[in-house]
Amino acid sequence: MHTAAIFAFLDPDHLAMFGPWAIAIVCAVVFAETGLLIGFVFPGDTLLIVTGLLTQSDKLHLPIWVAAPAIAIAAFLGGELGYYIGRRVGPRIFERRDSGIFSKAQVDRTNAFFDRYGAGAVILARFVPVVRTFAPIAAGVGHMDYRKYSLYNVIGAVAWGFGITFLGYVIGFIPPVRHFVIEYIDLILLAAVAVTVIPTIIHLLRNHWSAKRSAGHAPAD
Repeated sequence: MHTAAIFAFLDPDHLAMFGPWAIAIVCAVVFAETGLLIGFVFPGDTLLIVTGLLTQSDKLHLPIWVAAPAIAIAAFLGGELGYYIGRRVGPRIFERRDSGIFSKAQVDRTNAFFDRYGAGAVILARFVPVVRTFAPIAAGVGHMDYRKYSLYNVIGAVAWGFGITFLGYVIGFIPPVRHFVIEYIDLILLAAVAVTVIPTIIHLLRNHWSAKRSAGHAPAD
């Protein structure tokens, strides 16, 4: 794999240098993306595909049956942490002030989304960049039933964490597709980040200006 990836830690060659320990890096990124607010900047789907490819080529010296379940567990634990943060800390943040990210309107919209699509939205959110970062926190803020949330969190973590990694593993057996992914990993990563970050920035700017307008029209005490 000869490529100078934009994100060095996601470059297949660079990742392969760590051997079996690379899975710890992957799990840390997956955990952060699904459990911490800062995680929305990571292109998780691409990382899972790359990990699957590396396991198929034995670059990590780790079987897929170890790598994929480890990633699924990291995704599950991240989702649990996100829910805990949302349930314990979220309400106080939203009650304190409105901002681009933390606004009462955001909570209301998220609760309406969960009411409309049910707890199954937790599963679907796993496959949508940015949304998979905020959904667990929003579920906690909205006080979704914990047992129901955890059940869907397990299903989503396995479907996404195990499933996408295994997809990358299968791609490794299809030479034309494998070659395309390896050859154009830079462009794939750039596209993944652009698709993730640009809509997020637009969304946050809209929320920021909306919050400022709401504050400007609020009656004075």
